[in-house]
Amino acid sequence: MKISSDRMHTTHVGSLPRPNSLIEFMIAEDNGDSFVEAAFESTLSQAVTDVVKHQRQLGIDCVSDGEFSKRGFAVYAHERLDGLEPTGRARPSPWEISREADDFPGFYADEAKAKFREPTQSNMQMCCTGAITYKGQTRLERDLANLRAACDANGVEEAFVPAISPSDVVGNQLNEYYSTEEEFLYAVSDALNVEYRAIIDAGFMLQIDDPRLINYYVKNPHLSLEECRSWAFEQVEAINYSLKGIPEDRIRYHTCYGINMGPRVHDMELKDYIDIILKIKACGYSFEAANPRHEHEWRLWETVDLPSNKILIPGVITHSSVLVEHPELIADRIERYAKIVGPERVIAGADCGFGTQASATPEIHPSIVWAKFKAMSEGAELATKRLWN
Repeated sequence: MKISSDRMHTTHVGSLPRPNSLIEFMIAEDNGDSFVEAAFESTLSQAVTDVVKHQRQLGIDCVSDGEFSKRGFAVYAHERLDGLEPTGRARPSPWEISREADDFPGFYADEAKAKFREPTQSNMQMCCTGAITYKGQTRLERDLANLRAACDANGVEEAFVPAISPSDVVGNQLNEYYSTEEEFLYAVSDALNVEYRAIIDAGFMLQIDDPRLINYYVKNPHLSLEECRSWAFEQVEAINYSLKGIPEDRIRYHTCYGINMGPRVHDMELKDYIDIILKIKACGYSFEAANPRHEHEWRLWETVDLPSNKILIPGVITHSSVLVEHPELIADRIERYAKIVGPERVIAGADCGFGTQASATPEIHPSIVWAKFKAMSEGAELATKRLWN
């Protein structure tokens, strides 16, 4: 991982607004409609080239392909893991049963209605009915080739590829095959190791996306905080197992609270999971730090002995507001972390992705996303002048 050795580097979480030309293909696929595969592949390749170029123009150092080939953060696992079958009904809405919905039932009323939605490929409840193995080599190789070509064409030196965590796969599926959830979890871990290694072998940084680790608390109101912490430690063991054979300095880890534009008063606090994530064998840790519920948590890093080979990637722009952060504020946020752990151990990032579901209306308009990225780059330049003078 390239570090902020003489200036503040920038990155983000992965998913970005997809062009309408690409969304049309994805909606057709989601609905089971026919389309010309060659036309889709051509559109995808060009879209990746364009979005890498745009990130580069906006001053983003470590870029992604926008996760343009994936119809959804969790859904893409259905296409790449064998042993999963559709149930014919839609998955439960993510916040329907949660501490949030208990306290704000009126706000989350639409979540309750969503249980009656028609199932599509993106919201289909899947069930594990056979041994889990990896079958996504063809799609993965296409994605890696598209990103490599885009980076080469735009002079990009470093890129990362997000990949789902074992825990998030297990949490989104029913299980009728494995005798225990632990057995299911480790079977998924073995399968995902194939994808993780391929990303590294292609010369990219691997980012493990793991929102379930901290969302488990809010979505299980019957469990205590300590019970959720114990569960989280078990998930970390599985993550580390899934990363076997991969150098730590090629791994980023991201956790967040997902796409929830609600009050979020029951978010698991950083103080309750900071010790857990630092046990993950990664060199960079990406987390929410730019929204009103979590911005104050930067002070916790004053109490943590961060290992010398670890880097923080705090969110300095957020997906939970359409307000474009002022570059001076972004510089302030960067400077807080830099003064605690050193500027060379901080990379400016985002709270979460900006295009998690291809078929959903984005919470943040694409034009605002790009304005946020521009502001982040400008804020990083200001922070550079403050920290390297």
